[in-house]
Amino acid sequence: MIEFKTISSESVPMTLLLEADPSEIAIKKYLADSACFGAFDGDEIIGVCVSKSLNISTSEIFNIAIDPEYQQKGIGSKLLQFVLKELTTIGYSKVELGTGSFGYQLSFYQRHDFRVDSILKDFFLDNYDDEIFENGIQHKDMLRLVCRLR
Repeated sequence: MIEFKTISSESVPMTLLLEADPSEIAIKKYLADSACFGAFDGDEIIGVCVSKSLNISTSEIFNIAIDPEYQQKGIGSKLLQFVLKELTTIGYSKVELGTGSFGYQLSFYQRHDFRVDSILKDFFLDNYDDEIFENGIQHKDMLRLVCRLR
């Protein structure tokens, strides 16, 4: 049975975070002072989510990743639901995040009530040393998504 719980940023495996964000430099910047959540299969961390406070009412999800062996089993959805519930309990009323302008991540977040709020043109071109491709298409722009918590 998969368990979900809050974890320390020091216990988050970098290999998992790199599944969702190819820049270790960027990860190290947002990992400090972040709230981290894990999905566990026994003692093994198989999924993580990193969220950071933007202000008193808003938190931003910077990374959510599931070990490739456990993907496509609904664990990412359950982890995100757990995180949104925890953030609501803490007192946040809004969660933001950035993702590519196409691909499975966008539809994943839209299934969980995230809506497009804005577009950051050329974000992936300006902020990553290496080009990021998905299904043969280069990610260039970032969509900023927002979810209003109930």
